[in-house]
Amino acid sequence: MAASLEEILARLLEPDNDVIQKATADLKEAFKNPETLQTLCQILGTSPQPQIRQYAAVLIRRKIHKAKRWAALDDEFKNNIRGSILQLLVQEQEKSARSSIAQIIAVIAQHDTPSNSWPALFEFIVSFVKDEDPAKRETGMFVLSTVTSLAAEQMKPHMVSLLNLLAEALNETVNTEVSYLAIKSMTDLVFYIGDDEMKHVQNVVPRVLEVVQVLATVDEEKACVALEFFDELLESEVAIVVPYLKPLVQYCLQNARNKDYTDALRVKAMSFVESLVRLKKKTVLKHHLIDPILQVLVPIICDDEEEEDDDDEEIEAHRPSQYAVQVIDTMALHLPPEKFLGKLTPMVERCLESTEAPHRRASYLIMAVIVEGCGDYIMSKMLSQMLQTVCAGLNDSSHIVRNAALFAVGQFSEHLQPDISQYAAQLLPLLFVYLNKSMEEVEKNPKGLVKSHYALETFCENLGDGILPYLHDLMSYLLNVLRNCQLAKPKELAISAIGGAANAAKEKLQPYFKDVLEEFKAYLTGSAEEEEMKKLQLAAIDTMAVIARSIGEETFRPLAKECLDLGLNLLNASSDPDLRRCVYGLFSSISTIIKADMKDYLERIVSLILTSMKSTEGVKAHYKTETDNVTVFDEDEFNDDENLDADDAEDENYRIEGISVESAYLDEKEDSCCSLGEIAISTGCAFMPYLQQSFTETLELADYPAVGVKKAAFSTLCQLCLCVHDAHKETQSTEAAEALKTMILASVPKYLEAIKTEVDRTVVIASVDSIQEMLAKIGEPLLSITGATDAILTAVKEIFTHKVACQDQEEDDGEDEAEAEFDSMLIESAGDILPVIAGIIGGQNFVGFFTHFVEDLLKRLKQTSSTAEKSFAVGTLAEVIEACGEPVGSAFTGTLYPVFTRMARDEDEEVRSNSVFALGLLAVNGGQVMVGQYPDILKTLFAIMNSESNPRVMDNICAAVCRMIWHSPQSVPLAQVFPVVMQLLPLKEDLEENVTVFTCVMKLYSENIPELAQYIPKLLNIATVVARSDELKDETQKMLVQFVKNVKDHYPAEFDQVRASLEPEAGAVLDTCLAAVLSS
Repeated sequence: MAASLEEILARLLEPDNDVIQKATADLKEAFKNPETLQTLCQILGTSPQPQIRQYAAVLIRRKIHKAKRWAALDDEFKNNIRGSILQLLVQEQEKSARSSIAQIIAVIAQHDTPSNSWPALFEFIVSFVKDEDPAKRETGMFVLSTVTSLAAEQMKPHMVSLLNLLAEALNETVNTEVSYLAIKSMTDLVFYIGDDEMKHVQNVVPRVLEVVQVLATVDEEKACVALEFFDELLESEVAIVVPYLKPLVQYCLQNARNKDYTDALRVKAMSFVESLVRLKKKTVLKHHLIDPILQVLVPIICDDEEEEDDDDEEIEAHRPSQYAVQVIDTMALHLPPEKFLGKLTPMVERCLESTEAPHRRASYLIMAVIVEGCGDYIMSKMLSQMLQTVCAGLNDSSHIVRNAALFAVGQFSEHLQPDISQYAAQLLPLLFVYLNKSMEEVEKNPKGLVKSHYALETFCENLGDGILPYLHDLMSYLLNVLRNCQLAKPKELAISAIGGAANAAKEKLQPYFKDVLEEFKAYLTGSAEEEEMKKLQLAAIDTMAVIARSIGEETFRPLAKECLDLGLNLLNASSDPDLRRCVYGLFSSISTIIKADMKDYLERIVSLILTSMKSTEGVKAHYKTETDNVTVFDEDEFNDDENLDADDAEDENYRIEGISVESAYLDEKEDSCCSLGEIAISTGCAFMPYLQQSFTETLELADYPAVGVKKAAFSTLCQLCLCVHDAHKETQSTEAAEALKTMILASVPKYLEAIKTEVDRTVVIASVDSIQEMLAKIGEPLLSITGATDAILTAVKEIFTHKVACQDQEEDDGEDEAEAEFDSMLIESAGDILPVIAGIIGGQNFVGFFTHFVEDLLKRLKQTSSTAEKSFAVGTLAEVIEACGEPVGSAFTGTLYPVFTRMARDEDEEVRSNSVFALGLLAVNGGQVMVGQYPDILKTLFAIMNSESNPRVMDNICAAVCRMIWHSPQSVPLAQVFPVVMQLLPLKEDLEENVTVFTCVMKLYSENIPELAQYIPKLLNIATVVARSDELKDETQKMLVQFVKNVKDHYPAEFDQVRASLEPEAGAVLDTCLAAVLSS
């Protein structure tokens, strides 16, 4: 039989498909014979052809890799394999066959080690690793490294002895392969070591670094692999590596700057530095590593004259210069901006002054990537200067510098909102000039065209009404490109830019809508076979989705069903994940317009979206060794069992090293999930038939490994809960109430687990924000679950004290408490939960909880704290006081009054604004103690007013005084104070405080205080101005109506005199207010 089976394997090597197919069928038939496994073992030991021996080894391993199959073999046969396989490996000279034999050994070790059924394996390994023959030492380490790559967890009982053996192997001086394989084995074991084993690993860290240094001189690829040992320590056992971090960073920086090394080794070295910044920022600060890191990274970026490829947004940073930019981006996200930018800014300035174009380009690339992480700091201290610099870059003589400056404008526009929009008059004319220039130079500088449109689109989409002076010229240009340009790329960019314009202009885009539709028809209605046409189609669908949200219901509703039919037809005709993603986005936008009227389409749309969410398209498995894929046949065909159970599926994972998903399918999955949530919340009760399945699939995606998909799932879980809550409010259905309870019970623990264990901050922020939104919109049902209040507030406390997995948990030494802005974002999100819970459970019940948070908030009000920290802390304290009222206000008066008074004089206007707001709330919620302080508070507020120029601070002063007046009018000298209030009206920025102002005014006029009659004309005029505001809230409108009625009732003569003097539009506002009163 051996000869027959060997002949079948030989035929599989023939370069003839017919022969291979016949041999595959014969092999499948042969596997029906239970003696085939024994025959394969015989072939493995006797065949003269190495490729046949490898085939045999792979098939043996496949037949025994499942534990139940190995257990089913008789003991004699298993002993025969154990007894011969080690010797076969020793005598095998062919590398591929040897690797496949080692895999058999690893599989058997995985099965046998827990029961100690193969002691001879460890005797073999120890004997060979300690042998005087360097070749034998290499063989021993080769076997051990193969075993640990597959069975590291099973090695835990032998961990100390293995680590000692590996420590000896690291001291190998003759054969570097031995020490290299020792590092590989240790990397596999690190995840499984316990406290008792830590010292054994820590002791060898310096030696591992020495070995890596040697490997870098002889085999850079192996040096890259060996460096993964330090990556693994950072991720799983960081305490081991902390004492050696400084020399490790120094070594990695030496590698990164060494141009004689390959790009792969230089990038690998920088990746360790990036991981360190991401995971251990306090260590970076403590060892003063910011400057040394930047001193290496900035020159690397300056050395590169090659521009990145804009056509592939997901391109991985393989070049050192690209990766250096990425590391600086990470530093901006994770380090305190004042410390990071203090070191970086002088380097950027030197690059700007260089005569070398690549150096100037580097400065703009750096400016572009730091704004996401340091946006608040830049807006408060550096924005004007950086914008002037970027504007100068747009006029640089080198196109690579201009392109980098345009990229910076786009990044500024994305991350420096809303402040950047104030510079429209300076920036937009420059962008228009460059836009025209880029069209003229499109063949010479194609990247300039992409960058100029990117900058224009991102700047315009957040401008709001600020775009109106430029809208005609912009739309004329974009429509002209669509009509007359012969190139596809400018058209694609123009279509996308129309979306940016629509986002800003909203209903003001209506005059151009007909022309836009006319140009889009060619891309929306036909099938797109060619790649260029496909991109145009995707851009048109995306932009239609933006227009649907922006242009107004009255304009778009007539097209809604036509667009739904169009989208469904496109989905039926294509299997492209990008097309599906874009169409789902269009459906989502339309749902916000037609809401429940979408019900006839929901079954088809939801079915398609759920299919995308469940899809495994684009998933690719990566195997531990190349030998797993050497066969030309499907090895699964030769399994004994007809049916595979769940254990089999788990066993199958043994050889998979990782899973990757093509980015297009990941994007589709993420956007599908987002679309589902928005459609649910928009269509309300009409969505209920699809709720259970939608919730089940979304909950499944909450465990998906990709960060973007996981965030989308968390947000969608929240939206599905809100959908059911709204349906319950509308129908009072018992079924909806039960569904909501079930969904809350499933969602909230998932959020809390993510907060505690997720290492990606953006995922944790999504979880926190979802809890906050559910508390704000659902309220008490969320906290009625046993233990929910305690669990949520415990999670908030852990975030405040840096106890969750995504935060650097190294103990503070008191030296440095500065936070990165991204760290602050998480804490601010957590802080938003406090006033919401306070409002739900009431001040009396919340005061005990709040005691645990006051100190955490006050710590962020030190003189050295950042503006964002101070603004957040004061704002949160104020909102809690507002939600709780006197129980909290009076309990903390002694602590908070001096703090708010001090912070009201802070150098930052936002901090002053929040502090004045807080002071006003404390004044009316602090009991009689605070009423007794009214003279001092008024003195403080008026002193600030006399030196203040910021309109929001002035508005908050006005509102604070008004609160004090209506709370305790007898404690305020009205004759002196009310004229000051009138000077501050109308409010300029904080228009929500109009409710406060008119509540106060109405109270005074209802009490018929005669001295105040003189202000009726001005107040009525102000009321007409406020009522016509685009940002008028319902609460403010109701208050204005009551105020107008009050004045009419108490001062009819004065009212009629004012009404007669008003312009028709203003007079009509008063008439409308009175009519609203009559109709109610």
